[in-house]
Amino acid sequence: MKDERPLRRLFFALWPSPVIRSCIVQRRMCIEGLSRKRVPDHNLHLTLLFLGDQPAERLDDIVDAAGHIDMTSFDLTLDRFGWFARARVAWLGGPATTDGKALVAALTTRMGALELAFDRRPWAPHVTLFRKVAKRPQLPAVEPLDWSVSRFVLIESVSGKPYEPLASFDLE
Repeated sequence: MKDERPLRRLFFALWPSPVIRSCIVQRRMCIEGLSRKRVPDHNLHLTLLFLGDQPAERLDDIVDAAGHIDMTSFDLTLDRFGWFARARVAWLGGPATTDGKALVAALTTRMGALELAFDRRPWAPHVTLFRKVAKRPQLPAVEPLDWSVSRFVLIESVSGKPYEPLASFDLE
């Protein structure tokens, strides 16, 4: 049966391998109890570019444009816990690398060329671990996690369902 939704809630992300996902979950255990709104293991990811609600008929254009990004793989280190007060989320993150910023810039350029309206805030590499964290938590140091990034994905978010990877794009 054909999907009849006029809008698709989309974002580009780094989707962790089972090993990286397990390492993120292990580190999250160090701050367990910050909130009852723990991000489910299967939804853990690192957002590159949030597109938000986009017309369903543009999905093929979005996939095609992302598929023309020619970049090399890179390493990312997640070496700290943090908290975004406004969003009320606790996260595991690290510094924005030059290669990561270049990938985000390429995605921004490609999606802008499609004349899509989307969130253009600066990239802050992080994996959200808990939502609805009411006040600034005391966060411990964390063992750095090195992530060799060799692909990125286009993900769809449907309320009440696990995130669904729609397309995967390899980096050289």
